[in-house]
Amino acid sequence: MKNKRKYLSGSLAVLLLAVITLFTSCNKNEEAFSNRKVSFNSDWSFHLNDSIVDKDTIGAATKWRTLNVPHDWSIEGKFDEKSPAGYGGGSLNGGLGWYKKTFKVAAEDSAKITSITFDGVYKNSEVWINGHFLGKRPNGYIGFQYEISPYLNYGEKNNEIIVKVDNSKQPNSRWYSGSGIFRNVWIETTDKLHVAQWGTYVKTPKVTAEKASLNFETTIQNQNAASKKAVVTTTIFKEDTKVTSVTQNITIGANANQIIKQEAQVEKPILWSVEKPELYTAVTEISVDDKIVDQYKTNFGIRDFKFDLDKGFLLNGKQVKIKGVCMHHDLGPLGAAINTRAIERQLEILKGMGVNGIRTSHNPPAPELLDLCDKMGFIVMDEAFDMWKTNKTKYDYANDWEKWHKKDLIDQLLRDRNHASIFIWSIGNEIPDQWSETGVQIAKELTGIVRDYDKTRPITAAMNPPVNMNMDEVTLQFEKKNVQVNPIAASGVLDLIGYNYAHQTYEHHKEYFPKTPFIATETTSGLETRGYYDNVSDVVKKWPVRWDLKFTDGNPGNTVSAYDQVQAPWGSTHEATWKVVKKHDYLSGMYIWTGFDYIGEPTPYEWPSVSSYFGIVDLAGFPKDVYYMYQSEWTDKTVLHIFPHWNWKVGQTVDVWAYYNKADEVELFLNGKSVGIRSKKGDDLHVMWRIPYQAGTLKAVSRKNGKTVLETEIKTAGNPENLKLTADRSTIKADGNDLSFITVDILDENGTLAPNANNEINFSLKGNGKIVGVCSGDPVSHESYKGFKHTALNGKCLVIVQSDIQSGRLELTAKAKALKSATIVVTSE
Repeated sequence: MKNKRKYLSGSLAVLLLAVITLFTSCNKNEEAFSNRKVSFNSDWSFHLNDSIVDKDTIGAATKWRTLNVPHDWSIEGKFDEKSPAGYGGGSLNGGLGWYKKTFKVAAEDSAKITSITFDGVYKNSEVWINGHFLGKRPNGYIGFQYEISPYLNYGEKNNEIIVKVDNSKQPNSRWYSGSGIFRNVWIETTDKLHVAQWGTYVKTPKVTAEKASLNFETTIQNQNAASKKAVVTTTIFKEDTKVTSVTQNITIGANANQIIKQEAQVEKPILWSVEKPELYTAVTEISVDDKIVDQYKTNFGIRDFKFDLDKGFLLNGKQVKIKGVCMHHDLGPLGAAINTRAIERQLEILKGMGVNGIRTSHNPPAPELLDLCDKMGFIVMDEAFDMWKTNKTKYDYANDWEKWHKKDLIDQLLRDRNHASIFIWSIGNEIPDQWSETGVQIAKELTGIVRDYDKTRPITAAMNPPVNMNMDEVTLQFEKKNVQVNPIAASGVLDLIGYNYAHQTYEHHKEYFPKTPFIATETTSGLETRGYYDNVSDVVKKWPVRWDLKFTDGNPGNTVSAYDQVQAPWGSTHEATWKVVKKHDYLSGMYIWTGFDYIGEPTPYEWPSVSSYFGIVDLAGFPKDVYYMYQSEWTDKTVLHIFPHWNWKVGQTVDVWAYYNKADEVELFLNGKSVGIRSKKGDDLHVMWRIPYQAGTLKAVSRKNGKTVLETEIKTAGNPENLKLTADRSTIKADGNDLSFITVDILDENGTLAPNANNEINFSLKGNGKIVGVCSGDPVSHESYKGFKHTALNGKCLVIVQSDIQSGRLELTAKAKALKSATIVVTSE
């Protein structure tokens, strides 16, 4: 490949390995354009200002450290009760940071266009190249690009790029935001005649099993001083097989942009679905005088869908219930610094539960999340804003709304609209302006912008709620009097009515919105601490009693029962909302708050809690018990899950729950003696026994027509004796990015998990790699996620190991006082 770009910054090998290989037409010049976009992540220098000493400047005396981006400096800090971010922001500080990087550009690239792309910088980024100011971007979640060609030194002379990141004004987020260049950075080099950034748009206006019609819109940018005649060819591939192509001759003026439109057809298309997320690739080539001067790849899917008033969500003609979760952007102990494998692991865990939908709460997501959702089969609600003109926190995006909201929304649409996984645009979440005429006017503006750039997907807003209905406290029936319809919902500007909570109103949807389909944009807000259980499980608790009242009750150690019995006052238990949604076809689906725990917003508690209790999966990636309720309802897997653990005081009464499916009944045995058979009645989603504790073995047997379906056991654990290490993958890539997530279990001498063990575990690593995260999922832990030791929560802990660019063995050892140590080997290659 003779057009290798020569960006040198001390890690040339990493840059050259990071190229993305694109398909090229066999009958064209074999020149490769895999280097149009290359990683620019390695060997940055970083300095975090001391606000008193440094003020707002850097200079010759500034001390720098070398690191790779993506990088989140807040996750490296100490938890601070007095942090201006507050407990809502995870009690981790922001601040003002500086990044710089030196690099060289090959002399032959002086005739080309060079740009730098940031996928996301939180927040208020300002960028300079060789002393020239390129621009500012307040929004931390949207990508942006600057052309740097006019300011570069070519050949042997160095270039220096400087990025200032200002996250010092706090609070500016209701959840943990992270700080820094927390998404990927790229250098893009093109001919002066090229496809513009985010310059393709693929639509599939008509799809059948026999044929799919494709419409392509491509924005061509000519930065030459003269007009150009060119040939634009778009070729469709399925994996490495050419499907079809279309060619068009164009003449484009000097220093001009031109949108060209092309059409093609795919015979017998392989349709994208959640079960089989099949993707195609469109490769756009621009040729001048039979020489390819630019090549641009676009992945897309062919699918047909609609939201129906009566049948809910239809995908390729098949009724599909959206079983989604909301996800914030942080990656637990890794903080907000994006890592593709970490996102993939989250999605794998959620797929195992039966999840088929993701809501990007409440901001544009990392591009890698959408790429993975395309490949893995998720129905994405792509959300733009958490506020409009009115603030939710003092220094949030509302302060930048007037100047930036249109640009940010358009960029999100251009960036994301080719993703097969995106089915819904959300213009906002629980917007304070929603109950006013101002809110209606903003909603009209935003929906107009969305439709200008994409008419193929419905638009919603996450309203809390669409309809305010008064409930009679005695009959628990909703009264017709004093019903208030949300002005945005009533305005007719939305294609879907988005419900945040208010599950009691779902069955009234058609009464108030007879022409607009339903989607539950955010539901449930159940609360749990993994592995902690209250004595009585069948009492539902609202913590706090009301959202605007300080919570003064609770459990020792700021714990919450992992029985599905505690909810936020605006939400419900997990079972309650799902029972309603599963009952009616017209209820197209739901997005549960939340799939994973996240840093910050530790409802119902405040400090010393620093991370959330909402997740179905905890911060370390360990499922809570309710995960298996959804698995029993949402998957074809045969499920029998009993809990809690079996280490209690003699004679203590314990409630035992079972989630199960594909069976008529479950029989529970304690030390070989039956304590009863239970069957789900009506819309029940679990069964329960209340029994006195005796040490030994709790065994459950599920049966169908008298035949055993599954058996499972829980045993009383003895004293903690051993550590067990289990890697999610024993072989990882030696690319400096890949991760192995290693679970630490504390076991007794017989190999039974010690469910109350909270030992401090120390970690060491030999080989070409490093420990990049430790976590137990404890919302109250103030130990660093970036340390080499961590205290387990209820018998479990997690350590994350990252590869280097050198292959070899990574040998992790875990040690704890009074426990036998354990070692595991991970291979990087």
